[in-house]
Amino acid sequence: MPFAQRGELRLFQFESLLRHNLNHAIFTRRGGISPDPWRSLNLGGTVGDAPERVAENKRLALASLNRSPESVCEVWQVHSSRVLLAEGPRGAQPPIQADAMICNRPEVTLLMRFADCVPILLYDPVRSAIGAVHTGWLGTVRKVAAETVAQMQQAFGSRPADLLACIGPSIGPDHYPVGPEVVEQVRQAFGEESERHLLPRDGQVCFDLWSANHSLLSESGVGTIELSGVCTACHLEDWFSHRGDRGKTGRFGAALALDG
Repeated sequence: MPFAQRGELRLFQFESLLRHNLNHAIFTRRGGISPDPWRSLNLGGTVGDAPERVAENKRLALASLNRSPESVCEVWQVHSSRVLLAEGPRGAQPPIQADAMICNRPEVTLLMRFADCVPILLYDPVRSAIGAVHTGWLGTVRKVAAETVAQMQQAFGSRPADLLACIGPSIGPDHYPVGPEVVEQVRQAFGEESERHLLPRDGQVCFDLWSANHSLLSESGVGTIELSGVCTACHLEDWFSHRGDRGKTGRFGAALALDG
């Protein structure tokens, strides 16, 4: 089963990463201390929740993986294609604008936040390196997932065929109608293949972020791709969803680390 219980916390984990004993989790919204509308494991510090509650939620989440807040590297997520090489924990340093991180240092925990955008976790078991990606529609047309694979090749000598890529819970295609300006950018980014990712639904066009990012990873040569297939808007009991909660919600976290 993809879900695990750690005390009050409910975690989603990937079978392909568990087979390699990679320390990772995508945290559901359960098990934290925040009240509505952030109930309860909100890891977002910019959505109106009290900073002390967010800090305690982060501590609880990381403790479930036997990691500490002092090990964390985070970024200021801005829907870009920028990839940060995490050379150590960032602590109280101002966050760098980026939407992906790569690392080969066991003392570092990569942590990102989501509320409908797609979490992608990457692992190279040969070179012992990891990556984490945050991608919504804009990051997808900017191909941040493919750029992260390219940066792992450059930084660590990773072979794409060795990589395991996992696409986590996020907004599903049936709940993600987009306007004509997004449709046009998808067509520019994906060309003839774009119609595979743009689905007609009840007079609207929905963007399938799962298939688009699967294509980007596959075209990059990634050997194994695991798709959770879990829609955040369909399961508000487990996930924060910007669309499902109509904009007033928290952020769930995804974390991974190499254990030395």
